Amino acid sequence: MCSTENNAELQATSSDPALILELKTRRPPSLEGRAGCETWSVDFSPDGGWFAWSMGHGIVWVVAWPLDSEDSQDGETDRGDKSFSCGHPVWGLAFGPRPPKSGKSARPARTPPKGNNRLLLATGLENGVIKIWNVLSGVAVFDLHGHEGVVRDLVFPQNGTLTLISSSRDKTLRIWDLAHKGKKVQVLSGHKDWISCCSVSPDCSMIASVGRFDRMVCLWSLRSYTFMRNLTGGPHKTLHLLSSCEFSPDGALLATAAFSGSSWWIDLWDPYTAEKLATLVDYFEDYGQNQVSSIQFSPDGLYLAIVTDDRALRIWEPGKKGMVMQTKADRDSNGLCCKYHPQGGVVATGTRDGHVRFWRAPRTVPSLCHLCRSILRHSVSTHQMEPLPLPKRILEYLTYRNIPERLKTCCSSDEEEWEG
Repeated sequence: MCSTENNAELQATSSDPALILELKTRRPPSLEGRAGCETWSVDFSPDGGWFAWSMGHGIVWVVAWPLDSEDSQDGETDRGDKSFSCGHPVWGLAFGPRPPKSGKSARPARTPPKGNNRLLLATGLENGVIKIWNVLSGVAVFDLHGHEGVVRDLVFPQNGTLTLISSSRDKTLRIWDLAHKGKKVQVLSGHKDWISCCSVSPDCSMIASVGRFDRMVCLWSLRSYTFMRNLTGGPHKTLHLLSSCEFSPDGALLATAAFSGSSWWIDLWDPYTAEKLATLVDYFEDYGQNQVSSIQFSPDGLYLAIVTDDRALRIWEPGKKGMVMQTKADRDSNGLCCKYHPQGGVVATGTRDGHVRFWRAPRTVPSLCHLCRSILRHSVSTHQMEPLPLPKRILEYLTYRNIPERLKTCCSSDEEEWEG
């Protein structure tokens, strides 16, 4: 197996202090900048010990994390780099299964524990096929057929099962049972155009999906496989595109990302009541020259990572003024996707030129209030919270309705005023 250094150039020098390092894919000059080079998706394994990215031209590269860990083979575990040739451009990928959330934090180990040979990598291809790989052996286990368009996103629920959810440009989501090699499948139909992204609530009760052109934010029941509601309601007066969605780690919030010719914005929703709680918006002067590509909550739920055309990475604390961290303005950042490390502190972003950047993300010790809310909201819905005999301020905090009215619509730039 080839080493990372032979296939990607490792760079740790940058004028941006937040950049830890960058992996630049090595390819023939004739392929540089051409369609098919994009890193559409990146992911960390559930224990944080592996990192995968689609490096363009149908190749997925998997490396041990952290990158400076020594390659080793102890008879059970091969920690060397792994290259998976998928035959078609890779648009989505996901590690699984993902164990249920517990009190013990994930600890990336140089030698994964026994049973880690169950670690799978699902890759969604441009031709509609999903290939399932055994990460440690590097063997393609089986293919899933059914989608008739690009498989844009893949998600394993956080319940330890071999269930896989996929979303596609064929306007459908599919739920696969990998324990039966995908033979048991549910198809969710309702979108009127391409599906950009999907996300599963932490309690594994709901799936959220956003349609790029139909501008629908749909919620589906993962228990009954039925449509629940469209958060955006009826027809829209403003032409815009939806690009990404993400549940908060406690499941009490759903963030969606959208953009138009002159602005991009992040909406925060209560998925139980369909109420829009807050909006972060950014305006720009160059019409049609900016878009938001990807969003993701930090593992502790304190921050939201945002990837846009004009900056490689922004990190926002929902409801607060300005960015907690943002990289330098760069029209050539070409960001497409982002993923937090399971332990936080690091965000990986993928670019249109097939490169991967690792950024130093803020670390904050969560307050006792935040920890209590996170634990409570993971298992208690808004409808169950509202009847409780709690003081108004506590109830507003627990249901994320404590955002001041003047901050419900705000600008991401520090120089711009936040509007009420």
